This record gives sequence, C-alpha cells and structure tokens, in this order.
Amino acid sequence: MKIKDRNLALGVLKRANWLKGYPAELAERLLHEGRLVRFGAGEWAQSEGDDRSGLYVVIEGVLHTYCSAPGDRLVMIGLAEAGAVLGHATRFSGGPRLVTAVCVEPCVLLEISEAALERVAQSQPDIWRAIADFTYPNMRSVLRLAADVVSLPPRQRIAARLLAAADAGEPAEHPIVRISQELLGEMIGVTRKTVNLHLSRLERDGLLRLGYGRIEISDPERLRAVANG
Repeated sequence: MKIKDRNLALGVLKRANWLKGYPAELAERLLHEGRLVRFGAGEWAQSEGDDRSGLYVVIEGVLHTYCSAPGDRLVMIGLAEAGAVLGHATRFSGGPRLVTAVCVEPCVLLEISEAALERVAQSQPDIWRAIADFTYPNMRSVLRLAADVVSLPPRQRIAARLLAAADAGEPAEHPIVRISQELLGEMIGVTRKTVNLHLSRLERDGLLRLGYGRIEISDPERLRAVANG
C-alpha cells in the first residue's frame, strides 16, 4: 500500500463517526488487515443478494445505494461518502448483501473481510462494539426515510432528505450533496418536476445552491426549519 493511500485511508478512518471514542490503534489495525480496492464511475461495488460477507469502508468518492422494488426496479435509498460503511459482519447479522452500491465517480474502498475482522478482534475486541455503533444509525436512517415519505409533504420531505444526506458525510459549513434532482425525487417518491420546483424556490430563498449533479446547502439551519415545518 502506497504511503499516500495509507495516510488518506487512515485519516478517513480516524474521522469516521463510528470510530470516534475508540483508540487510534483500532483504525490502524483495520487498515493493516484490510486492502484498498478501486472502482471506476458506474461500477458496482456490491450487489443486493451477494453472499460475500465483510465490510467496505468508503475512503474516497461517492456511491449511491439501491434496493430492489416491485417490477424489477432498483430504487435509490441513500448515499455513501468517506467514512461510511457498506456490507455487514455475519457474526451479528446473517444473510446476503441488502443493497446494491454503485460508484458515482471513481472510488477507493477499504475492504475488510470477515476473517480480517476476526484477526482485528484478537487485539482490538472493541471492533464488535464499533460495528454495532454504525449498524444502529444505518437502521435509524432507513426508518427515518420511510417515516418522511409517509408523513411529510414534498417541500419538507426534500429538505429532510438533503439534511440527512449531508449529516451522513464529513462535517462542513456548507455541505454538498452529490445527487441529481431525478434521483432525489426517486428517493422520496416525487417527480423530478416537483423536486425542481421546490429546489428552485429554496435556492431563490438562499437556502441552497444548485449545480450539475450536486446541491450545496448554503444555510443548514434555515433548511432544518423547513424540514421541521
């Protein structure tokens, strides 16, 4: 592993929310036992139904996650950016992969196999508690998405989903959510026309700044007020 790649990966691991509060040695051990893999834009890092266990930690790039829906459709349900974890450890949860993850841009992921996790645990048993620390927020995010779709009108739903996506990434004064208006609409169950209408109004009010395939949140607090009604 090149020193530049190692330093990048170690920095991401140490900043990841699910590893905060744990000794730095845990991040270093994960990096030592894992391997960095690269994917091009449009490549699938994993597919729903894969029986391969272990974890992927996003080191660089953005992935969109999808699950299957009636009519042989794939429906987008989230984004994964630096520090996010894909996959699961069968010590705590069995069964195949639950989502398909597609790279929006060239990505670098740290692959940590089930066997590698067991080796990490020999010297850093806190790894199992750390895994539980990201499993709960991931489940909460999915439940919140379902609740938003059921209960909120489109304008609030859009604001809530953008904030949730921003909160999942690395902290920033003006977070950028890398998603198209079409995919945002797909996530929350509204048409692209409806998304465009509300995003344009939010931009005119100074809450957002729209770009190609990206949305910058200019005023997170005011956007949160919109989401809360």
